[in-house]
Amino acid sequence: MTTQTDVSADAPARVATERTILMCRPEFFTVDYRINPWMHPEVPTDTGLAVSQWQVLYDTYRELGINVELIDPIEGLPDMVYAANGGFVIDNIAYGAKFRYDERVPEGPAYMRWFGDNGFDVRVPEHTNEGEGDFLLVGDVILGGYGFRSDTGSHTEVAEIFGREVVSFELVNPSFYHLDTAIAVLDPVPDSDGKQNIAYLPSAFSAEGLAELESRFPDAVIVSEEDASVLGLNSYSDGYNVVIASRAKGFEASLRERGYNPIGVDLSELLRGGGGVKCCTLELRS
Repeated sequence: MTTQTDVSADAPARVATERTILMCRPEFFTVDYRINPWMHPEVPTDTGLAVSQWQVLYDTYRELGINVELIDPIEGLPDMVYAANGGFVIDNIAYGAKFRYDERVPEGPAYMRWFGDNGFDVRVPEHTNEGEGDFLLVGDVILGGYGFRSDTGSHTEVAEIFGREVVSFELVNPSFYHLDTAIAVLDPVPDSDGKQNIAYLPSAFSAEGLAELESRFPDAVIVSEEDASVLGLNSYSDGYNVVIASRAKGFEASLRERGYNPIGVDLSELLRGGGGVKCCTLELRS
């Protein structure tokens, strides 16, 4: 059950905005290969626990009034639960994913089929990218990650398809291999102070990328290594409510001070695959 926490009286007023997202139930979740530092196939996973934890996340979104669409899971694709990697959607245009690792390659066509069947204008990618895992919309600007999963060629593709500026950031820490593990977008539009708020982990970025973040977002929330290590930044915000990893206590306190309503959920079993709240959440912007 979601809860409302006490927020700072001095913080700007936050407003929840209507959202529609896509999720995939982890019926076939397991860790039987290793493509990131979080994955350890030698350690047994509990699919039932993963499903029950995912259900709490799903129910939380529904209680918050977020519209949730579902894509059917496919046996043999255990990482399909990480729906954010399945594409990037703005203005009803769905830019498909082209995965780096063979184990996940079939997910790209599966998600593109769903987009097409549900009325989206599907664009088939030419360059390697892992969808909203490495593309984050902040206002009218798209932040793009590269270094581990997505190629910079996909950044050029995205800029051309959506007609928006794409700012590229090199990721340098293998544990934060997607941009959405190192940056959390807190506001879909500028807040009442005219600011666009994000949170990030400085050590995840190259010196050039960090300088760019400091310049563009001087008031950003800086998240600790401890909170990032439980994928605390892999969170989802509607502009007021921010669903985060329940163990990211420092980040939770920072959000409350800024006027947000943090809601903690436990996705510890899905963390074994290297994903958290945001990884399970693909925004559908029509």
